[in-house]
Amino acid sequence: MKAITATQNKTAAQIITALFIMAVLFFTVGGKVSAAGGLQMSTGYPGMTVNAGDDLSFSLDFSNTTGAGMAVSLETVSLPEGWKGYFTGNGSEVSQVYVKSGDNAGAAAYSLSIPDEAASGDYEVVLRAFAGTEAEDTLTLKLKVAAEEIGSSSFESQYPEQEGASGASFSFEASLVNNSASQQNYSFSSNAPAGWTVSFTPSGESSPVNSITVEPRQSQAVTIGVTPSVDAQAGDYTISCSAVSAGETLKTDLKATITGNYSLDVSTPSGRLSTEAYPNKQKEITLKLTNNGNTDLKNVNLTATTPDGWSMSFSQPAVEVIEAGASVEVTARLTPGKDALSGDYVVTVKAAGSETSDTAEFRISIKTETVWGIVGVLLIICVFAGLGWVFHKYGRR
Repeated sequence: MKAITATQNKTAAQIITALFIMAVLFFTVGGKVSAAGGLQMSTGYPGMTVNAGDDLSFSLDFSNTTGAGMAVSLETVSLPEGWKGYFTGNGSEVSQVYVKSGDNAGAAAYSLSIPDEAASGDYEVVLRAFAGTEAEDTLTLKLKVAAEEIGSSSFESQYPEQEGASGASFSFEASLVNNSASQQNYSFSSNAPAGWTVSFTPSGESSPVNSITVEPRQSQAVTIGVTPSVDAQAGDYTISCSAVSAGETLKTDLKATITGNYSLDVSTPSGRLSTEAYPNKQKEITLKLTNNGNTDLKNVNLTATTPDGWSMSFSQPAVEVIEAGASVEVTARLTPGKDALSGDYVVTVKAAGSETSDTAEFRISIKTETVWGIVGVLLIICVFAGLGWVFHKYGRR
């Protein structure tokens, strides 16, 4: 009976010892494993396709299930050769982040710069977050660098078509994009019509340039100034502009529409706007209608404003067409009123088309012819004739 008791006691002792060892392991090794799994670092998109020369930023989220906040150290474990990466927080480079208990969204970020010469292929960037030996986690970013896109550079204007009156200049805002992996020096040229001028001015500059250097994967805003020739006629004009480098030729077509410039002048061949006339007698005045614009004028109508009792008519009340730069002569027939007194009067002549018009004011000086004036002249003639007869008859006595 005692032997059995000794055996039972020995077994009980072994069980107690085993339980003690398990407890020790739980509170030592087991506790450390729990702490190591209490920190998690993640990002929304750990795998993506990128291009050589890209600058990337990964927002980092942290989950702390240890039950207490902790200062977590951050480090880059591995990075492809030539690549640059660092942790940021609140706009500054950081090496630690405080992680509160629970979820911490966007507590830090990782900035990554891929070199321009990076070859296409698959790459990995490994990040580590740790709080001493108590908790840690790693995050692997899997990046696929895409192959270079050939011919993806561009030279374009957002608004390539503009309209303006004759004599106006045009200004086009264009963007020159270098999507290659190397720096490019572009020379500008254009095939504008004869007499036109085209200039290329980089954004932020005040003077035009003949060429410009654009860094890889960068763009440059350019203002293209177009000035038509002084004799440019109304119509549509296409100006092809080029940016040429050692490796590519980029083109953009611009369209400038010149609207008609309408100008009409009413005068006389001599330029004189005054004349004499007599009451109730027709006076002819030659008018000169000149089209000083760059577009033909059609259906130009003539009208006149005269004093009461006067009248004016025209040999051509409506001129069918006056070509650009040409002149047309029209005869105006003016008849002053029969009761018009001596003095100066104003007659206004207006020429008007659908696009433009002009007026001219003529000063008309009225001269009168009275019966008594004629009688007076006759009396003077008779007096002199009578005196001559008297001297002739009685002069010998």
